[in-house]
Amino acid sequence: MYNLAVDFGNSAIKYALFEADKFIRGGQVLEERALLQIAEFAAVSHIILSSVRATESNLAEQVPAGKKVLRLNWQMPVPITNHYETPQTLGMDRLAAVVGASFLYPNQDILVIDAGTCITCDFVDKHKNYQGGSITLGLNMKFRALHTFTQKLPLIEQKTVAVPLTGRNTADAMRSGVMHGTVAELNGIIQAYQKLAPDLVVVLCGGDAAFFETNLKATIFVVPELVLIGLNTILNYNE
Repeated sequence: MYNLAVDFGNSAIKYALFEADKFIRGGQVLEERALLQIAEFAAVSHIILSSVRATESNLAEQVPAGKKVLRLNWQMPVPITNHYETPQTLGMDRLAAVVGASFLYPNQDILVIDAGTCITCDFVDKHKNYQGGSITLGLNMKFRALHTFTQKLPLIEQKTVAVPLTGRNTADAMRSGVMHGTVAELNGIIQAYQKLAPDLVVVLCGGDAAFFETNLKATIFVVPELVLIGLNTILNYNE
């Protein structure tokens, strides 16, 4: 039998199948009802849902009887100690990510960087104490902000190829400011945490992880399924 972990993110619905702690496969769907149609769904016994969306998913009401469904919330027991001062406001994706990192890298001080719609940095220490972190704009949100809050700057997309440091036209100048600026920002955050924890492990996930993997100075571990691994760890912890 399988566990099914589902992450309703700002931009996508991601899912993964696990057999106990073992990752089997993952994917992405546009609509939640498509989750009921994945090939292995009949063999799923436990499901955990996490969402950062304003509207609640009704997937739990669509699941056939006999399958246990958990919806992650701030009151659910987790295998780390949460020191966030307002746990009820903490994004469940952030919580799941640090749980997943702590599971994959036990007894380590870890900085989790989730580079998605927003870029979040979260610190969990070697004793499984989650201390909190930071939230800033993701790359695409920065590009949209430049266009939205000015009268003449165009709406552009980030390039997958190398961006010049010195932009010789407006589009490349914007790309340089957003992309090189964000790399410098994250390098500075990593260095600040390395002063607190010299043996820091940096774990990266999110849609823009590939860009930052090749541009950040620090040695990092990219785990695309980190949030889903954390959700599965929480599900197993609550069985």
